[in-house]
Amino acid sequence: MNSAPVSYRGRFAPSPTGLLHAGSLVAALASWLDARAHGGAWLVRIEDVDTPRCVPGAAQGLLAQLAACGLVSDEPVLWQSTRHDAYQTALNNLVSKGWAYPCGCSRKEIEDAQQQQRARHTAAVYPGTCRNGLQGKPARAWRLNVQRVIKDLQLSHPTHWHDRRLGAQQQDVLQEVGDFVLRRADGLWAYQLAVVVDDAAQGITHVVRGQDLADNTARQILLQHALGLPTPRYLHTPLVLGVDGEKLSKQNGAQALNLNDPLAALNAAAQVLGLDAMAGTVQEALKNWTPISNHVQDALIK
Repeated sequence: MNSAPVSYRGRFAPSPTGLLHAGSLVAALASWLDARAHGGAWLVRIEDVDTPRCVPGAAQGLLAQLAACGLVSDEPVLWQSTRHDAYQTALNNLVSKGWAYPCGCSRKEIEDAQQQQRARHTAAVYPGTCRNGLQGKPARAWRLNVQRVIKDLQLSHPTHWHDRRLGAQQQDVLQEVGDFVLRRADGLWAYQLAVVVDDAAQGITHVVRGQDLADNTARQILLQHALGLPTPRYLHTPLVLGVDGEKLSKQNGAQALNLNDPLAALNAAAQVLGLDAMAGTVQEALKNWTPISNHVQDALIK
């Protein structure tokens, strides 16, 4: 294990629903370079809490792909599937303060309760139906009482933060998202709770991830406040788009990276980050990019 200053701890946290594609390598490379440029540690976390969507063997395949690109975790890989007790403790903490409550609503009921037509690719806003009780319904999921957290902790509303690439950001979580899920109706832990608990447990100070995840930031900041956890600094990288103009993702059939030539894959990712292609070996390329990307956001905002 490498010894690194605690002043910077970054991470790359893929879900094993398939192998890395071109877009995910951009985020991996950006997070690795940012950690190295700051003399910090770079960690890998496998976010495998959504077990029905996890593909057998994908996690080991992801790690092998990263290794082929010279991107190896400085500490043992953390697997979210081993973290049930930590998530339960966090939920119990929120329930004890009156900041989380059981919800009996189905997805159809939430959809039917929408007051306005939603923009494409946006989730339904939870209207708070069960905030004051289940009204005879059986409990299905657990939700954060956003309104209560903001009031009790006297938090600014909307939630504001600064993204190192995108600049000043804000979101009204109550109006744009509603009371979001902490534990799902199928008993699995929600992404928002798991990522907040694990970022704190791993001492993550800087989060570098794809811009498609920027919309999660306000929810995570609210949870950090509610759980008394520190808020990392955030940087969201440019997206890689397919020929249809949609972001590359496993959901829309993005092809797994061809790593017969790892340097070629890294050069393509570097180009998205505004960095020049490098010749030589993978290790030489990574070494040459690191000082150029010192404060990698300087390259990203070109």
